Amino acid sequence: MLSFLRLNRNIRTIRRYRNVLGILIKYGFGHIVEELNLNYYLELGRRIVTLGTAPKEIERLSQPERLRLAMVELGPTFIKLGQILSTRPDIIPKEYADEFGKLQDKVPSLPYEEIEAYIREELGAPADELFSELSPIPLAAASIAQVHRGRLKNGDEVVIKVRRPGIKQVIETDVDILLGLAYLIENHIPQADIYDPVGVVKEFRRTINREMDFTREGHTIDRFGNNFANSDTVHVPKVHWPLTGEGLLTMEYIDGIKVSNIRRLQEEGYDLKAIARNGADAFLKQVLVDGLFHGDPHPGNFFILPGNSICMLDYGMVGRLDNEVKYQLVDLLLAILQRDVDTVITLLLYSGDIAEDIDNKQLKRDLTELIDNYYEIPLQEINAGRLLTEFIEILTVYRIKFPADLMLLGKALITIEGIGRQLDPAFNMIDHLRPFMEKLVRDKVTPSHLSKEMVRVVQSYGALAKNLPRDLKEFINRVNRNKFKIDLEHRGLEKLITDLDKSSNRLSFSMLIAALIIGSSLIMQTDKGPMLFGFPMLGFLGYSIAGFLGLWLAIAILRSGRL
Repeated sequence: MLSFLRLNRNIRTIRRYRNVLGILIKYGFGHIVEELNLNYYLELGRRIVTLGTAPKEIERLSQPERLRLAMVELGPTFIKLGQILSTRPDIIPKEYADEFGKLQDKVPSLPYEEIEAYIREELGAPADELFSELSPIPLAAASIAQVHRGRLKNGDEVVIKVRRPGIKQVIETDVDILLGLAYLIENHIPQADIYDPVGVVKEFRRTINREMDFTREGHTIDRFGNNFANSDTVHVPKVHWPLTGEGLLTMEYIDGIKVSNIRRLQEEGYDLKAIARNGADAFLKQVLVDGLFHGDPHPGNFFILPGNSICMLDYGMVGRLDNEVKYQLVDLLLAILQRDVDTVITLLLYSGDIAEDIDNKQLKRDLTELIDNYYEIPLQEINAGRLLTEFIEILTVYRIKFPADLMLLGKALITIEGIGRQLDPAFNMIDHLRPFMEKLVRDKVTPSHLSKEMVRVVQSYGALAKNLPRDLKEFINRVNRNKFKIDLEHRGLEKLITDLDKSSNRLSFSMLIAALIIGSSLIMQTDKGPMLFGFPMLGFLGYSIAGFLGLWLAIAILRSGRL
């Protein structure tokens, strides 16, 4: 049976299933619940949810808006999923990605007593023994964690990021449900293949598990600190490892000005143009030099320090690019800027996951039109964020899927350019991008790089040549032993099988009722056995059972909505 049914069916999980399905139906997605046969799979003596229509005020909203509101009501797991999907316009329609971008996960803070108890559990000692001060009022509260300000025994000011107690179990249950729903969608809705729901949920599970492990975030902060160790324009907070664990992160408190507070920056004499320049250079260094970049660079995560220095906060979401992906990215950008459509298509075919039925001629025509729109614009005046947005829209239309980190990079780059233009209206990302790209292009043709590539290619072909005889021998042996099998998967038949099963059960039920009525009628013609009101009691009993079963069948058919 489907993986969906292999989940642990404890009471908490079943209640959560019921809650999830009920909210989906409330916001007008009952037709999807019905199409996936969820009521059938989740029956436990009675239907877990009853299909109905959404309230009038909800029906007036668009489908993306209704789905966003459903995610908000479903809680932190679904909010996080929506936030991640908002960075993937290549796998979901743009209107959904835009709507999910509005999701916020601010929630009421936990009582301070619960935070103290969790610190004791995580670090093995009460908070007053570990910190000389710990503010009971949080600086921020989100669905996964909340942040408090404190002071160490040595006088250093710190912030403590504390994971909400029990949130890990909640998210694990929700992710199991999401994975089950994804399997059902793949099996019951063939056109959903282009969105790869199972792959999306598995990637989300990996991402959110990393985000909940604060030791991973601490190590990531240390890596950023090493990458910018010699920088005068970027400051990375220090992690206090003795007071850090899987559910608790203690790091240096940063007293700066938010980059969005432009008026205060001007009043205190900061150079806005220098800040924009430093921010762009720092981000491009992360992407094109370090291969590790901040994945959520919204204004609230950037503080400005004296000397126009920048401090980045919240390293829970980061992207990674290996050297091969970096070179592919640079080649793609160069091809776009040089208006070389053929090279762009070749790189897309090599780098992306492209549908088999793609129309290459139409793709080339759309890319040519995109590039022609920028043909007369001087290079220094090109809006990189707008160009990237339009390029991603073309990828979406042709169902070309790129690695998640590249799509995360796209959204981060647009955000960085937006912040830069707020600080300096003359800011242009292309001007900052050019020297990094030139360096990568030069590095790509250096003797050392070429020799490394040659060694890698030779090693790959050597491994292939070494394994080929063994693989070929194994293939022939399987054929000779009649153990060579080809697995064929019939997709979309589960719903038909389920419907046939329901129909046959109802038909059998109807025949049983008819037999009871006929048998009872025959008994009524006799005068044998116990009598009731002058008629055989067995006949009355048969009619009663038939009437009860008939009423039960009629109610089941009416509730299914299929007369």
